[in-house]
Amino acid sequence: MLLARCRVSPDFFISPNPADVAVTPPLLLPETLRDLIADMGFELVDLRVGGSASRRTVRLRIDIPGGGGPGRGVTSDDCQRVSRSLEEQLEAAGAVGPQWELEVSSPGIERPVRFAEHWLRYVGREVRVKAAGLRGARTARILAMPDAAHVMLQDGEETFSLALDQIKEATLVVDWSKLGNQAAGES
Repeated sequence: MLLARCRVSPDFFISPNPADVAVTPPLLLPETLRDLIADMGFELVDLRVGGSASRRTVRLRIDIPGGGGPGRGVTSDDCQRVSRSLEEQLEAAGAVGPQWELEVSSPGIERPVRFAEHWLRYVGREVRVKAAGLRGARTARILAMPDAAHVMLQDGEETFSLALDQIKEATLVVDWSKLGNQAAGES
């Protein structure tokens, strides 16, 4: 039985269990899903595959290419369209078992920063990051990407480099006070 959900509000997902990643079918790999979603006119922002082979949970966030903005982001209709298309493709390819769940949502305003192009896009912005070797979650400014596998961050006076594959979770930090002032100025 398929349980499909379309969400427009953001959720925070946990990384998949490493044991489950070992049995993830090729169609559920980020590279493959990125291509499928790009063919539908969207960008994959985040992907989390969890559960067991017989009861998978596939959670993904999509956006318009290059990242959306106020009034030009992903709609619930977009999420439904991507969900229906992926549902058919995943089931036809046998990538999911008899019981599975697919959740498609927008990235939200405090969007995940997951892939190398996201880190490049948001240079100069602050992120909340959890990574191997870091104690808890830290808020830091993205300074640069010296290569495709590392990002340079600054937290106060400290500058440090992280390998992208060591980052467990990263989300943009939003200054809600500035956001509120911008919205008030537009009225």
